[in-house]
Amino acid sequence: MEMKNSDFEKIVSSNAKLEELGTGYRPGEGPIWLAKGGYLLFSDIRGDTMYKWTPAEGVTVFRSPSGMANGNALDKQGRLLTCEHFNRRVSRTESDGKVVPLVSQYNGKRLNSPNDIIVKSDGSIYFTDPPFGLPMIKEKGWEELQELGFYGVFRLSPDGNTLTLLVDDFVRPNGLTFSPDESLLYINDTERTHIRVFDVRKDGTITKGRLFAEVQGNIVVGRPDGLKVDRVGNVYCTGAGGVWVFDPRGRHLGTISIPKKTTNFAWGESDWKTLFFTCFDGLYKIRVNMPGIPIP
Repeated sequence: MEMKNSDFEKIVSSNAKLEELGTGYRPGEGPIWLAKGGYLLFSDIRGDTMYKWTPAEGVTVFRSPSGMANGNALDKQGRLLTCEHFNRRVSRTESDGKVVPLVSQYNGKRLNSPNDIIVKSDGSIYFTDPPFGLPMIKEKGWEELQELGFYGVFRLSPDGNTLTLLVDDFVRPNGLTFSPDESLLYINDTERTHIRVFDVRKDGTITKGRLFAEVQGNIVVGRPDGLKVDRVGNVYCTGAGGVWVFDPRGRHLGTISIPKKTTNFAWGESDWKTLFFTCFDGLYKIRVNMPGIPIP
């Protein structure tokens, strides 16, 4: 661990042990803990597969092909929402296992490649739409052209009928997360290596964007990607060397060190005090002192 402030010990102990759970992902992404089943789901983007991890069985295949799945979330009914690079859409998995599309276009043009996704307490869905998936699609032999002239952050209304563009001035919008009271929306920019924060209006749109924190990193050692908050509002973001932790004022408290370039992370297990990390090639977990926000 790299401690920048004594408050970091409240988050993770200096002697906490990192445990490797699996390898071979290209890369691992989109981890999410499903409390009702007691398991973790995560994506292998280039492997076109979603995996399931349980304490008893380890890593097993959950879905393949997956549409080159990336980010995952749960809606208010507990159904799985997935950003699919290959299909350039956000999908929902019904209770019977059927995968249905939720949104794939904005103003009649195809989305770029939905990347990360979160759900607000009112049921609205927020997601980022950078171009990261388009080269991967081309690698599979498909020539998928970009139709939108920007890389946006979107909000899908709770009824699923209205897709609103929230902001379009990011170079590469990636991870996003709400503050615990949902008054703030944090969004990171992989290219600019920083996090911006916005005020959330009553109608779910955002305003007053400003710089929250700079996150060091590059394509080799890791850049801003996964982004989440814990129960008291500390902000966690992947970067050089692992996961950077900031307090609500933007002070860098320390970094949870991971031996491989880290893409994303999620809290889980019964007390929400286990952090799971997806990486280029690996899946890890570590016990922490500060719990995450439970996902119903």
